[in-house]
Amino acid sequence: MATNTNKEERAELATGVIVKPVVNAIRILRFLTASGSPERAADIARELALNPSTCFNTLRTLVAEEMLDFDPLSKTYSTGLGLAKLVEHLVTQGQRLEVVRPLMQEFAAAHHVTVTLWRRMGSDRIVLVSSETSPGDLRIDMAIGQRLPMLMGASGRLFAAHLELDEARLRAAFDKIRWPRPLGFEEYRQQVADARIKGWAVDDGYFSPGILAVAAPVADRDGAIAYAVSAVTFRGQHGSEEIDKLGAALRKVAGKIGNILF
Repeated sequence: MATNTNKEERAELATGVIVKPVVNAIRILRFLTASGSPERAADIARELALNPSTCFNTLRTLVAEEMLDFDPLSKTYSTGLGLAKLVEHLVTQGQRLEVVRPLMQEFAAAHHVTVTLWRRMGSDRIVLVSSETSPGDLRIDMAIGQRLPMLMGASGRLFAAHLELDEARLRAAFDKIRWPRPLGFEEYRQQVADARIKGWAVDDGYFSPGILAVAAPVADRDGAIAYAVSAVTFRGQHGSEEIDKLGAALRKVAGKIGNILF
């Protein structure tokens, strides 16, 4: 508290005027950025020693300006895309990935999955650039930096769909992949077609036995797929309807990630 008071005193000395609502908004943004996780209004007010009504009104204003996001189910606030856009020209790609992490952490916790982000690398590979696990659950850990054939896994169905390879080239790439679970080319091609229609894809144990992955594309400003975000869980934990809901939710998150990265 003493540190914040000193900052306010310095601002007053420098300008002669201090606008309290602006100070409150900046303190809230700093708190949520440092927290890295969604917070409830009451907890924010308590941590920053703000009047609850003042805190709520400030939060609502920041949401309206897209500086913060509000989750109506958990009634929590987190940093929004507007804040990321405000500084997008001042950050590197690595820093943008750090901005993406809270989105991945929130999704992992809400759906009890591991969330991974894969980047296209060259013409035939993808590399894992970020991974977040669900707290308190049996975890599936994946090593940052690992590389895979581009057309493998749930993300592979997406890249295959967006690259629009003809049958011969798709077959040639498919035949080079060693699938842990037997998968025929015609079945794979149908899965690619399904991914093209739905906007997300599934790998049910073909990438790794016992593992189910759902992936959605992250497009660049030209609409080309540059990344894929995946939700990874154990097979048998989700029914078909739950997988459909997971795919739809992941597609929304992929859109948010694309807005941050590009």
